Amino acid sequence: MSNILIIKTSPRTGGNSDALADEFARGAAEAGHHVETVSLARKAIGFCRGCLACQDTHRCVMRDDADAIGQQIHDADVVVWATPVYYYSVSGQMKTMIDRSNPVYGTDYKFRDVYLLASAAEDEPTTADGAVTALKGWVACFERSRLAGVVFAGGVNERGDIAGHPSLAKAYEAGRSVGR
Repeated sequence: MSNILIIKTSPRTGGNSDALADEFARGAAEAGHHVETVSLARKAIGFCRGCLACQDTHRCVMRDDADAIGQQIHDADVVVWATPVYYYSVSGQMKTMIDRSNPVYGTDYKFRDVYLLASAAEDEPTTADGAVTALKGWVACFERSRLAGVVFAGGVNERGDIAGHPSLAKAYEAGRSVGR
């Protein structure tokens, strides 16, 4: 059984990327994993100041919600990022949280597998490439981790457009297959 952290990064709660996250969580829970979900939508997370004090203390000098989320990332066996695709990349909230997870770097973090769940209005197969690249940059800094999977839902814009989309089944199956 794995401890799975799902980070919903959309500022729009209940949106399409949240639906992907919920299906991943459902599949993982049904497979017997412990699943914890955090949404950044209502969190106070400031921009990284680049002071690098966290490299010595493994804590950020800023005291906001990112500190606790960073600890959750550190302690998880699996980290799942769910994001809408904005301008062919991750949401600003996701990028800010990635930057603010810097205190985890250089620690004995637990996570090995990282997943990306992404939704976008555009339906081209390459639409999520920039989001994948952004997350791969973060994963590359954590040498014991790997990008274990990507689920992309294209052609979904308005809240609820994802209903019946085949990506929901893919997210569910990705959650069920964690650890296999």
